[in-house]
Amino acid sequence: MQEFTTIRIDGEEEPRQVPYGQTLVDLAKKVYAEKNDEVVLAVYNGKLTELTHQVKNDGDIRFLSVKNKDGERAYRRSAVFLMHKALHDICPDEKASVFVQFSLGDGYYCTLGKGKKVTKKLLSDLKKRMKQLVELDLPITKSIYPTSDAAELFAEAGMPDKEKLLHYRANSSTNIYEIDGVHDYFYGYMVPSTRYIKTFDLVPFDDGFVLQFPGKDGKIAEFDPPKKLFSILKRTREWASAMDIDTVGALNDAISAGRTKEIILMQEAFMEERIGSLAKEIASDRSRKFIMIAGPSSSGKTTFSKRLSIQLRARGLTPHAVSLDNYYLNRDQMPLDENGQKDFEALEGLDIELFNSDMTRLLNGEKVTLPIFDFTVGKRSAEGIPMQLGKNDVLVLEGIHGLNDALSYTLPKESKYKIYISALTQLSIDEHNPLSTTDGRLIRRIVRDARTRGTTAEETIAMWDSVHRGEKKNIFPFQESADAMFNSALIYEMAVLKLYAQPQLYAIKPDSPQYSEAKRLLKLLDYFLPMPTEDIANTSLIREFIGGSCFNV
Repeated sequence: MQEFTTIRIDGEEEPRQVPYGQTLVDLAKKVYAEKNDEVVLAVYNGKLTELTHQVKNDGDIRFLSVKNKDGERAYRRSAVFLMHKALHDICPDEKASVFVQFSLGDGYYCTLGKGKKVTKKLLSDLKKRMKQLVELDLPITKSIYPTSDAAELFAEAGMPDKEKLLHYRANSSTNIYEIDGVHDYFYGYMVPSTRYIKTFDLVPFDDGFVLQFPGKDGKIAEFDPPKKLFSILKRTREWASAMDIDTVGALNDAISAGRTKEIILMQEAFMEERIGSLAKEIASDRSRKFIMIAGPSSSGKTTFSKRLSIQLRARGLTPHAVSLDNYYLNRDQMPLDENGQKDFEALEGLDIELFNSDMTRLLNGEKVTLPIFDFTVGKRSAEGIPMQLGKNDVLVLEGIHGLNDALSYTLPKESKYKIYISALTQLSIDEHNPLSTTDGRLIRRIVRDARTRGTTAEETIAMWDSVHRGEKKNIFPFQESADAMFNSALIYEMAVLKLYAQPQLYAIKPDSPQYSEAKRLLKLLDYFLPMPTEDIANTSLIREFIGGSCFNV
């Protein structure tokens, strides 16, 4: 019988001899001593692995903390399970339930089921019990259940969303986690025991509370809720609940019942009503000349801008689309990032002085020739776009810095109407697993880039972290300054995108650095029944990604 395995840890020059069958938990204790509980997951021979896994093969191990995105996800899931267990303990006879609604800041906005009110005392008791469970260091164990038994388990536990989700699960078995007799199902990996979940907070907010998580510095930030973002998230979730489609299982029920055309029409009506309301608001004040639109990648800004322009025309305005990208500096003048690479997302990469000069002159009624940037040669074209604003003319300006007043610092506030757009999904996977809006946008981008740019899913995933960092720096800090927010997520879109994204993701080979992320996204898509596309109108925002749009997108 083999006694040792040869393992290289975190890129060490010399490999170690590790007892055969030793768990990654015990190995982390030896390597990191008193800091071992900062390690929450591992990558073992290229595969993301829980720390309860036994070392039985030679190879490489890289330990992950919460500073890593996969480690952060595991920590958050485990904190939700800890909260669920604690609520079960303090309300043992009530079958009290907690619902994770959506991400908010550095936490999750949660509500309680069965009409239970969130009080200061309840939150205090819940937090106290969570901390007690951390001190008890209870194991978080994983067991394999027949999927039908798992569904029955959650039905008895009063978690119908999990039961419904598992009803559509093709796998015959399902991994179920347990803390001291309380069971749960999660989309992704978990930490080994409750002692790893030391840093969190519970803060009352609106009708519920926020479960706060530590930032990259390991500390809980002061709670500063993005109120406008919360308002639109809550509104779209309430609409989804009113449509009886607020979870993946509920969507699957609707698809299997043949309601796809109805779902599409409902969603388009809701979206068009919102776009019409924005156009009405803009048209109500003719001093608004600059409609500034910004949002993160794959939010559907182009289709939204065109549909908004149609609604503005219907209200007597004449909109003119202008891309802020045309104000790029010539490529040899671009600022550099911390790695010495040209930073095409920096505000300083735009000719801010020219932009303000042009816009001010237009506001004064002058004739202006707007620039055209030639991306093939990396500099401004000799030609331009002649423009003069009349009484009913407005500019629809789209670009990542549209909400940043440092871009348009000379323009009067009353001349600008700023719109933040993002795909803020209305669905949850189930009671305790929110559906990530970032994942939704990534899947949109995989589908669109493959169709329009010939970019593989592997290439899109490889660049996504960089894209997301740019969004955090240049877009998200300014979202609350918007005059209005628009949610571009369609309630059915993941069921449609699945048809296009799955083949792209399956093409990523096991030896690719992007393989584990591809597997995670495939598991997410596997929850959804596929939905046909023939009833989707050519004006729909989803057409920007899957093709067939009547707009030039």
